[in-house]
Amino acid sequence: MARTKERTFGQVIRDRRRQLDLTQEDVARRIKTSTPYVGHLESGKRHPSDKIVSRLAEVLGLDRRELFFLANPRAQALLTTEEQAPDNSAWEDFRGNEQLRRIHNISGEEMEMLSRVALMGEVRSQRDFVYILTTIRQALGR
Repeated sequence: MARTKERTFGQVIRDRRRQLDLTQEDVARRIKTSTPYVGHLESGKRHPSDKIVSRLAEVLGLDRRELFFLANPRAQALLTTEEQAPDNSAWEDFRGNEQLRRIHNISGEEMEMLSRVALMGEVRSQRDFVYILTTIRQALGR
């Protein structure tokens, strides 16, 4: 999947399905969805849930992380290599926002994990931390 950066999510799915000599119906049955939905994914008319991305990766033998970023190109923009100025850190704002943490029922363990995410690169807003946490919770089935 090295050349996938130039291709769209739908193109990657279609090309891999064809390489494996599978029909849209075969893929739909294996990922537990409808045939038209697979067609919509391939044509870019629909956006897959994280669960569908995981199922597609498994069924088609593709890297889940790469497929996730193809399906969610803006997610990769959350992490950058640039240094962030300490005076307007999204992490510091998020960490200090007790109301937001209470609303989303964020545990100490989750805050610890998010602090490590903050170290990976620049996260631009408190809302991005909530998005990351929600995605991780979904992946873990919480």
